Amino acid sequence: MPPRVRWLFVDMNSYFASVEQELRPELRGRPLAVVPVMADTTCAIAASSEAKAFGVRTGMMTGEAKRMCPGLVLVEARHELYVEYHNRIVEAVERCVPVSTVLSIDEMACSLMGREQPLFAALDLARRVKASIREHAGATLRCSIGLAPNRYLAKIASNMDKPDGLMALTPDLLTAALSRLELRDLPGVGSRMEKRLHASGIRTMPQLLALNREQLNHAWGGVGGERLWHWLCGEDFHDAELEHPKSVSHSHVLPPELRTEEGCYAVAHKLLHKAAMRLRSGGLWTTSVSLTIRYITPKTQDSERRWISWSQGVAVMECQDHPTLMEALRKLWAARPQDEQHRKPFAVGVWLGELAPDSLHTLSLFSNLESEVRRTRLTHIMDAMNHKYGTVTLFSASMLPARAAAPTRIAFTSAPDLF
Repeated sequence: MPPRVRWLFVDMNSYFASVEQELRPELRGRPLAVVPVMADTTCAIAASSEAKAFGVRTGMMTGEAKRMCPGLVLVEARHELYVEYHNRIVEAVERCVPVSTVLSIDEMACSLMGREQPLFAALDLARRVKASIREHAGATLRCSIGLAPNRYLAKIASNMDKPDGLMALTPDLLTAALSRLELRDLPGVGSRMEKRLHASGIRTMPQLLALNREQLNHAWGGVGGERLWHWLCGEDFHDAELEHPKSVSHSHVLPPELRTEEGCYAVAHKLLHKAAMRLRSGGLWTTSVSLTIRYITPKTQDSERRWISWSQGVAVMECQDHPTLMEALRKLWAARPQDEQHRKPFAVGVWLGELAPDSLHTLSLFSNLESEVRRTRLTHIMDAMNHKYGTVTLFSASMLPARAAAPTRIAFTSAPDLF
């Protein structure tokens, strides 16, 4: 009996840059970086495959990217077009197979049924998806497709053959294929989780794969380890309760006129305003707020300018209302360093984490339903107005200096479902 797969995962290659090359034929085949503003003091938010060949990557400062890649072309981001093409791509994929989940602006997963699951049928379906994207979304747009027994492994497979690849991880190949990866190749393993695994003596994929369910659960530090064990074994383990986003964040490089303490605080307030709207729109509650500020240090006779970062978080009662979140931001702002090295803010970001969906929300022991309703009523009225007339129709006065700053951006890690 031929091997079977249950999921098809579509990952668009160098998405923002590819859309720009699709729209501007003169940019095709050239190294390209998409940037939020045309300046050497900003960073690349996307790089074409030609630029990646020189080592240019997302988040790299454009000055450094130019040094690494002579002839690099900078293009200012046009997020409304990326949303338009996203919708075209979804429609193109659905000409071949229904899209089960849109995971981000450039990723989507499709659950395979019945006759679609045998390997050769799934491979043929994947090739038809690629052709449909070229025909109906953009002739130069390319994607990598992963096929696997579950969605998690299908995402891993899509990253194993880029660009324009097609990779299948069938049950008989899992151990051999996964053993060649690094720990950081696994979705969900960032720097913190990698350090945690290292502390448990796990430094390679073969060591991770050798763990039983209880051992991986202990090393991971929670239910995520048990889910990962099931997924790596090829099981289609799924828990809808755990599918909600785990964090919401926004960050912004400050324009020159707002690289002051007052301007930085105003932009931080606006970013929190946007993040809180996303929180409430998704029916989510947070218990953790973090503020990150990146500074430019002053140039001296002994040293050049450089960038340094400061970040701090604070725990809050489970909330989604603006007053509680603003109080947390004020506490974090008061805790920022104020020495000579931290006078020139360059970028700022806010992060809301430890999220829980409405279905898991519980009232605080120090609150009650009546007080919670009072705290949130005005916020929801503001949200309704902002959704109808624009995200900065109603806002607090402290955000006023940054009203035109930090415009809506489309992050790779979130689908464009709100703004």
